[in-house]
Amino acid sequence: MNENKNELLPILEQIEKEKGIKKDEILKVIESALISAYRKLVGKEVNVETTVSPETGEIHAFVHKKIVSQVKSPNIEITLEEASKIPSITPEDLKIDNEIKIPVDTSEFSRIAAQTAKQVIIQKIRESEKMSLYEEFKNKEGSIMSGVVYRFIDKSIIVDLGKTEGILPSLEQVHTEHFSVGNHLRVLIVKVDRGHQRPRVLLSRARPQFVKKLFEFEVPEIYEKLVEIKDVVRQPGIRTKITVISNNARIDPVGACVGVRGSRIKPIMEELRGEHIDLIPYTTDVIKFITESFSPAKIAYVDIINQEQKKCLVIVPDNMLGLAIGKSGANVNLVTKLTGWQIDIKSESQKTAETKEKQTTSIDQLSKLEGIGVKTAETLHKAGFKDITKLANMSVEDLVTLQGIGEKTAQKIIDSAKKSIEEKKEKK
Repeated sequence: MNENKNELLPILEQIEKEKGIKKDEILKVIESALISAYRKLVGKEVNVETTVSPETGEIHAFVHKKIVSQVKSPNIEITLEEASKIPSITPEDLKIDNEIKIPVDTSEFSRIAAQTAKQVIIQKIRESEKMSLYEEFKNKEGSIMSGVVYRFIDKSIIVDLGKTEGILPSLEQVHTEHFSVGNHLRVLIVKVDRGHQRPRVLLSRARPQFVKKLFEFEVPEIYEKLVEIKDVVRQPGIRTKITVISNNARIDPVGACVGVRGSRIKPIMEELRGEHIDLIPYTTDVIKFITESFSPAKIAYVDIINQEQKKCLVIVPDNMLGLAIGKSGANVNLVTKLTGWQIDIKSESQKTAETKEKQTTSIDQLSKLEGIGVKTAETLHKAGFKDITKLANMSVEDLVTLQGIGEKTAQKIIDSAKKSIEEKKEKK
């Protein structure tokens, strides 16, 4: 092996440069291989030491033996007489119980050592490449890659990513999309784990993050942080809603995402196989935000029912109800996710009919009170006195301000309201 010392180091340096395995690590492997090879020739109990010079690649090997008067174990013991015949041993070392280092001719076992070292180095290279590939793809978690459909396993799609393969499970697929072997597609790298032979790469096309990353790729203003995507909600294959905000007053966030004549959004929609995308400018004005979020449907108005519980009523023109709700409720469900509000939605005609029904019910209830006719009930309803309990708590002075109601009638109305409440209590 000493004859090949000038060849050894350039090879090790090349491995270090190309594979990232340090030369010192390989030298240690070679040293271990030499020890293993010598023990195979001589015996396991032999105490052998090997070194490989990192500067020259020259190999040295020594066997440690103890000087004894009578040898019982030849592999670890030597007589004083035999020790005195070794040129490298000095007179000072020739003492009973001393341990000496005896040079070994490495040519006896260097070929076996070389083969062993080669196998270990190949294994090291494979492990290094595997780790390098894992780290490369681990750093790509959350990013988008292009790939080719390679094969199918049950409902999962195996995607060729170049250096390795990724799996696109059924749950991460958009079920309106259909692919064949050889089709090109983009995928989101969700998670990368260490595998036995190669990294296990989980892919997705169904997650909202996939659409977000497509916009980052197509819209320079998003990549440069001039426009920010605040949130993305999605029903894969049907519709995606994205809220955007500009960090530069001169940039329209929606216009930047759409591009001139749709030049930026078109490639994204093509990649999503025609999935609808609604771009919504973010605002802290709740009513405006909810209204904009219903795009492409137009909203008549938004009525806040409970601010703390985030409940609201959305009224839409009759011809917009279907669009506002969306296919299988997709649009209104996405608005709910995007805004965080519980939304009750009605058409204008439904709201009008409901209002009329409530009005009729209120007038009917009021007209049932003793001394109150339909005309008086209508007057009270128009004035806002729609509830019997409210009437019972009114004063005569409050009611006489209404047209056609005098003091006697006012007192009669109040007494009738109180009597009706008492009767209800007794029935309970």
